[in-house]
Amino acid sequence: MDDKCLMEGLLLLEKGVCDLYMHGTIESPSGNVHRVFDSALKESLGIQDNIYSSMEKRGWYSPEQAEQTKVESVKTKFSTAVPA
Repeated sequence: MDDKCLMEGLLLLEKGVCDLYMHGTIESPSGNVHRVFDSALKESLGIQDNIYSSMEKRGWYSPEQAEQTKVESVKTKFSTAVPA
């Protein structure tokens, strides 16, 4: 297993952790629990960003730029889907 493969695994794992913390934050039964999950989510998002940045610097992760026509199409779709 090479470094790129390990970093991809770490990024995937950290994204999963962020997802779990987000749901924990949303579903928190009390303010104290909410704050704990929210704090953990923010920390995990920072870790995820660091992993992503490291991979991007090495050329292992380079997201594609969305075409402007596709961006406009999605914006239109969701702006008309929200009732006024």
